[in-house]
Amino acid sequence: MVLLTGLILLPITVFGQLNNQKPKKVQNVGIDEHLGDSIPLGLTFATSTGDSVTLGSLMEDDKPVILNPVYYNCPMLCSMVINAIYQGVQKVKWNPGEEFNIITFSINPEEDYKVAAVAKDSILQKFDRKGAAEGWHFLTGKKPAIKQLTEAAGFGYEKLEDKGQFAHSAAIMFLSPQGVITRYLYGISYTDLDIRNALYDAADGNIGSTIDKVILYCYVYNADSNSYVPVAWRIMQIGGLITFIILGGFLAFLWLGNKFTNKKKKQINGSA
Repeated sequence: MVLLTGLILLPITVFGQLNNQKPKKVQNVGIDEHLGDSIPLGLTFATSTGDSVTLGSLMEDDKPVILNPVYYNCPMLCSMVINAIYQGVQKVKWNPGEEFNIITFSINPEEDYKVAAVAKDSILQKFDRKGAAEGWHFLTGKKPAIKQLTEAAGFGYEKLEDKGQFAHSAAIMFLSPQGVITRYLYGISYTDLDIRNALYDAADGNIGSTIDKVILYCYVYNADSNSYVPVAWRIMQIGGLITFIILGGFLAFLWLGNKFTNKKKKQINGSA
């Protein structure tokens, strides 16, 4: 039991140390929930075809929206989040473009509609659902519009100038048809139940609450090497620890079972 308790507490200690070592240049990276607040619907972005649209024009059909901040050339986390949305919504009976919409937008003002088009084509090749092409928007925009939208959504990020990339977290937001933020989901896996319930609440304008605020970052800081380490390292570390805990629990179960069996045998032999 002592060993298992130590293993369970180990991840908390490790991540606590990582948080303490977070450098000043990425202190603003994270999520500040703005439940009940509205996003600015007048902001202008470019679609994956290069057309200029306002956010409000994408919400005129009175449908709830999944808002997905990314950048398309992200080396890791953003594609995981997009894929997690795909994995979740494909199990939901509602169809994008019919009962709800998805707005994926780039936080990198240097990315243009051509990059967004590639990302959209990539997801549509495997997401063969009616209305998907019309209901899942991949946008790019200029820095002022991106800044206003991310601030309204509480999505904090920082550009790492030396890497040419962005430090950011993994989260999606749900909006009512009027653009009010109703729910946040975190991580790189969303169940169809969570997505369905969040969409139902958003459609009705009901403000939800945080379920599991476990935030993954695209970069964590490694104090030993004075560098940023991709989140895959952190994910593998978590996976390794979980596997170690499960294996330890299984071995402990076998050991206790064997001890109990031997004790029973001794009792039987003694009584005989």
